Amino acid sequence: MSPFNFKYVRELVLHVLLPRTCYACHRDLPLGERAALCAACAASVEKTGTRCCRVCGKPLPDGGAHCYHCRTAKTRARSCMLIRSAVVFGPQVRALVHAFKYAGHTYLAEFLGQWLEQQWAVYPELAEAQLLVAVPLHRRKLKSRGYNQSELLARELGQKCRLPVDSHALVRVRNTPSQTGFGREGRLKNMSGAFACVDPGAVKGKIILLIDDVATTGATLEGCAQALKAAGAKKVMAYTLAREC
Repeated sequence: MSPFNFKYVRELVLHVLLPRTCYACHRDLPLGERAALCAACAASVEKTGTRCCRVCGKPLPDGGAHCYHCRTAKTRARSCMLIRSAVVFGPQVRALVHAFKYAGHTYLAEFLGQWLEQQWAVYPELAEAQLLVAVPLHRRKLKSRGYNQSELLARELGQKCRLPVDSHALVRVRNTPSQTGFGREGRLKNMSGAFACVDPGAVKGKIILLIDDVATTGATLEGCAQALKAAGAKKVMAYTLAREC
């Protein structure tokens, strides 16, 4: 039996005994399928586009320049100038992010990074970025989880778009409580002062693109941007895998 046939038989046996399943609907995937979602679930993932708020990136199906919150808060000074996202945080994306973030399925970074790369061209405003910076975890959470999911995404995107990634300049100095249960203003207050730039020379004068898994109100990204701007960053933008509506 040739090596090629042996490999096929081995994959066939594994497929019968331990078939790969879709992360969202849990149906068996076809033999040899390397994607994380079945065709039906993949087709259900909603990609974001240009019909979004120019500031926070919230999808605006009916069009318009700004969402309600950004339109009524135009006078507020912003450190994070804009947020863009690759996909909408729907059920299928939620299943993937949960496994990637909490279940140790770090190999999903490659699959999720493809979405970031595919949607990159939709937002030409991101092209001016000079440095990718992942939203950091507090040291206790990093020790417990073993990895920073945002850093894995940043490295995937950096490799695909040929942009440098800095994983050390920005740190989380406060182990903030979960944002769940806080309103918009409460989230902003919770994240204020939660981050610090420990290597100003790495970001000074540069256009920074923050990378994170999910954007909800943008409070975490704003907290990061405040620290980067205080350290001398020229401009801070953000690009996340998913966007809650």
